[in-house]
Amino acid sequence: MQPTATVLVYSDNANTREQVRLATGRRPAADVPEVRFIECATLPAVLRELDRGGVDVCVLDGEAVPAGGMGVCRQIKDEVFHAPPVLLLIGRPQDAWLATWSRAEAAVTLPVEPVEFASALAGLLRSKPALSA
Repeated sequence: MQPTATVLVYSDNANTREQVRLATGRRPAADVPEVRFIECATLPAVLRELDRGGVDVCVLDGEAVPAGGMGVCRQIKDEVFHAPPVLLLIGRPQDAWLATWSRAEAAVTLPVEPVEFASALAGLLRSKPALSA
């Protein structure tokens, strides 16, 4: 049986979460496992899911309110033991330096462009040795 990757998607905007799901499809690339999503609309929900474990990659909306994905990313990197890699959704290309500050492994701009997003997500999934197909 092929492994499944668990991707946590954090955004207070249901449309943004849907864009992520649609851009990913069942799997973002042929050489990575199928994806199962955990959707979170609040920071407490994100922290609860990370405490449970089993999250392979986090996709965080940098434009989320009241807790923006950049701050959430930095908090995760500071507080979660073996934090999963993070793909940050940023509002504009000029915010890439903030993604670096937050310690995100990758960043793409909103609105989600499917090919760019799937490529970035697949790259993060490939970085997880247990998920290599």
